[in-house]
Amino acid sequence: MNPSAATPSPTSSSRAPRLSAEDWAQAALDLVAEQGVAAVAVEPLARRLGVTKGSFYWHFPSRDALLQAALERWEMVEQESVFGSLEVVPDPRERLRQLFLLVAHEAKSHIVYSELLKALDHPAVQPVIQRVSQRRLDYLIASFRQAGLGRTDARHRARLAYAAYVGFLQLSLQLHQPRMQHEEFEDYVSHMIAVLIPS
Repeated sequence: MNPSAATPSPTSSSRAPRLSAEDWAQAALDLVAEQGVAAVAVEPLARRLGVTKGSFYWHFPSRDALLQAALERWEMVEQESVFGSLEVVPDPRERLRQLFLLVAHEAKSHIVYSELLKALDHPAVQPVIQRVSQRRLDYLIASFRQAGLGRTDARHRARLAYAAYVGFLQLSLQLHQPRMQHEEFEDYVSHMIAVLIPS
């Protein structure tokens, strides 16, 4: 028996690159941002990625498993990119200022969050939103406490800051209010920082 016949060597040009579970999860997350949670489906994602449905079933048993992986990916990346980047800032007021600036200029995460808020009745979405919201509130409370506020004031200030964030998303992305011009938006962000961060 010819050993070379038993072990053919595939050429890289004859095969499409194999997609990972993370590739599928990111594509699903992109679709959530564009069209909402209900739009996540295997066939359109396969077409978008240029692969067959078999690639999907190699990684996931169902569409719900894919959606769960996409939500977990969003939660993890959001946690690392926002809060992880601020750990090196020692001054709590400066950390809060940088947090507000970072959040104000990170558009895609807001769009995903806004779409998830529309789908809170979905059993996979609700626990993720609850965890993310609680983590954000806890972070704000701790930061306001470190900035010198008492326990009750820090809790109130954190809720106020988070309500302003969610409310702004509702106005901008769901109620489709006219988009602020760049200078007006920057003025708004500066005003929020001045109002919410203790001097």
